[in-house]
Amino acid sequence: MPEDFGLIAMLTIFISIGQMLMDGGMTSSLIRSKRPDHLDYSTVFVTNFSVSLAAYIVTFSVAPFIATFYNQQALTDILRVYALTFVINSFGAVHITRLTKEMNFKTQMKLQIPSTIIGAIVGTSMAYLGFGVWSLVWLNLTQVFFVTAQTWLFIKWRPSIIFNKRRFKYHFSFGYKMTLSGLLDTIYKDAYRIIIGKFFSPALVGFYNQAETMRLFPVKQLGRVLGTVTYPLFSNIKDDVQLKNAYRQTMRLVFFVVVPTMMILIITGKEFFLLLFGEKWLPAVPYFQILSFASITTPLTTYNLNILKVKGRSDLFLKLEVIKKIIGFAAIAVALFYGIMALVISQMVVTHIFAYLNIYFSGALINYSVKEQLKDCGVLYVAGSVALILTYGFKVYFLQQYDLDLLITLLSVSIFYLVIYLAGVFSWQKDMFKLMKIALKR
Repeated sequence: MPEDFGLIAMLTIFISIGQMLMDGGMTSSLIRSKRPDHLDYSTVFVTNFSVSLAAYIVTFSVAPFIATFYNQQALTDILRVYALTFVINSFGAVHITRLTKEMNFKTQMKLQIPSTIIGAIVGTSMAYLGFGVWSLVWLNLTQVFFVTAQTWLFIKWRPSIIFNKRRFKYHFSFGYKMTLSGLLDTIYKDAYRIIIGKFFSPALVGFYNQAETMRLFPVKQLGRVLGTVTYPLFSNIKDDVQLKNAYRQTMRLVFFVVVPTMMILIITGKEFFLLLFGEKWLPAVPYFQILSFASITTPLTTYNLNILKVKGRSDLFLKLEVIKKIIGFAAIAVALFYGIMALVISQMVVTHIFAYLNIYFSGALINYSVKEQLKDCGVLYVAGSVALILTYGFKVYFLQQYDLDLLITLLSVSIFYLVIYLAGVFSWQKDMFKLMKIALKR
């Protein structure tokens, strides 16, 4: 039920903070380091485990106070069990970092797929048997456990229980700024869930959380894959001209895929939710459609921030996060007085402001101006918007005259949109197809 998802959404911020503190940005430091050795990896492993254990003890202790804040006493036990995820994660974080450093993503995929399938089986079985919110908790715990267990089974590296102060200081000096930036970003993103959870019902939190989860799903999966790949890839490029060219091609490719994906989901939001979740989730559709516009800018944010990390500018990264979050929290404070829809709209507007700031500061480091970036990506956005308007007219004035099956409606709208979109791109940026062909071959 929506309220079950709402209860989990209320706790997301505490799990995210625990995960951030566990990592401390030190795995990012390992990736950007030229030749980290066994001492570096072991020091980070010991640090991660120690911090995760401390964070779990604190979380366990404050769980009753968090439950009281939300006036949901069931959250005490849920949080105490759910928080075990960042302790379990600490055992495998450095192993995964080593694979990322080596650009070994095939092995990571082999670890993730069976873990996801097992987690899904456990979660759906428990939901079917009536365990409610606990099915969501154990879905996540199971997935994290099996990923971590497999890292120890199939990755030969073993940490030593050693801690080197000099290596710790080196990685911490870069990592702590990344952690503070991550904490600011996490607190801001989850502030919406906290506020909705505090002032509205658990069901409304569930609707908002499902809309937020689903609108982020396509860009998050694509972003996670490409973000994980591009960070170590960009780190190995020394020349700014080559870095700019690699970044530019990545941005255009991602935008070429993200724009039509999100635009189609905006048009078919109602059908999409009916097909996947049923009528009880329809109140989430307006939130989903508004937030989907924000998702289009997500690649701009992700890859621009990667440039800051590659350049070792964790100081600028932190300053930029502070500026953005001041703007973000001010928007929340104003929108709160006008209800949940105003909060959602403010989130969409502020996300576009964040994207512009990221473009400006990161682009300056590789001589890739705002004008250039907007020109490269703006044409795709315009082509997508024109296709959105024409497809909306096609759906309202033609398709809705017929009582079509949900799946047929989704396919018809998607095909119509893609024909218009690809025709627009072909007219204005014909070289995109050549670039995509090269990327697919690789």
